[in-house]
Amino acid sequence: MGKLVVHQDKVTDIKAMISICPFNALEEKDGKLEVNAGCKLCKLCVKKGQPGAMEYVEEEVKSVDKSLWNGITVYVDHVNGEIHPVTYELLGKAGELAKKINHPVYAIFIGSDIEKKAEELLHYGADKVFVVDAPELKEFQMESYTAAFETFVNEVKPSAILVGATPVGRQLAPRVASRFNTGLTADCTILDIHENTDLVQIRPAFGGNIMAEILTPNSRPQLATVRYKIMDAPERSADAKGEIVKISVPAEKLKTRTQVLGITQKQKEKSIENADILVVAGRGLKKKEDLDLVKELADALGGDIACTRPLAEAGWLDAKHQIGLSGRTVRPKLIITCGVSGAIQFVAGMNNSDNIFAINTDPNASIFKVANYAVIGDIYDVIPKLIEQVKQGKGVKA
Repeated sequence: MGKLVVHQDKVTDIKAMISICPFNALEEKDGKLEVNAGCKLCKLCVKKGQPGAMEYVEEEVKSVDKSLWNGITVYVDHVNGEIHPVTYELLGKAGELAKKINHPVYAIFIGSDIEKKAEELLHYGADKVFVVDAPELKEFQMESYTAAFETFVNEVKPSAILVGATPVGRQLAPRVASRFNTGLTADCTILDIHENTDLVQIRPAFGGNIMAEILTPNSRPQLATVRYKIMDAPERSADAKGEIVKISVPAEKLKTRTQVLGITQKQKEKSIENADILVVAGRGLKKKEDLDLVKELADALGGDIACTRPLAEAGWLDAKHQIGLSGRTVRPKLIITCGVSGAIQFVAGMNNSDNIFAINTDPNASIFKVANYAVIGDIYDVIPKLIEQVKQGKGVKA
């Protein structure tokens, strides 16, 4: 990575230089030419601008001593001490990664009156649970939680940090990454690690057309967020192995400029994320009214209806019914896809389902690559027959 440097003594016509940039990244300020945040580093101003006025300078890449950073850490996502299940899934993955490089597994638990709940994490493979317990951390507040997290990183120096892609995790992870000028990969679907402790972070990119493999080789810690139900949670061990370590943060560091005046509990609603059986409508449906057919099958099976992104964007179903990286991640016992092609982003949101039953007229549809059972046929012929069989107590069993 580099930056543009303006040599003011070589700028003879500021307006002419400004007109060169297609991104409006050059501007005049106090009679001088400056580069603003709109710069895309296309270097057009260097090539087409006044001779010597602009220069692209490569920034020196500073290497990090990776031996000073040790351990795979999981951020403990919770509400009032009630630990979110994604934490246990990440502890399972952290254990796999740590074993490859002979590192310990850590958990960072931030909150108020949480020390007693921390022991539960020792049943899921954490070697050490670092607890930051303070009254100021009772409610989640960005400034105080970031300060507590920063203190943990400075003291422990973990090599990699895994964070659940929850509403809290999505806010907290980028701020921690910014504090340490390090990278963060969001919504990873696959995680691996090299012998040199570089975390391999894989996620769909460019609209799901490719799977990007991302590394952070020149900085530590490495951060990644992972959605709920992407990884496998380990079995709970009978014995609590490991230890709980307290970390104290000075009260002045936990001060925040915001104040929580009150908390309104969101009304609980039925979510496809917790469904055991899902029937998914795809672009194979000809019109919105045909959703009734898909819903009839879901009702017959005692399941819920879901959809792909195009149907949610068209307004056929609410976005809360959408499966995929831009929707919900699900892991039902049975999922039946109806006219779904199987784009990467959709598959990433459901490929850990126990049984995948796919219906599509195209024998080369991508969905068949992950399906346990494949039916090549028209959904308008297949679904009514399935409904009939289910109602008669034959054929499909959850």
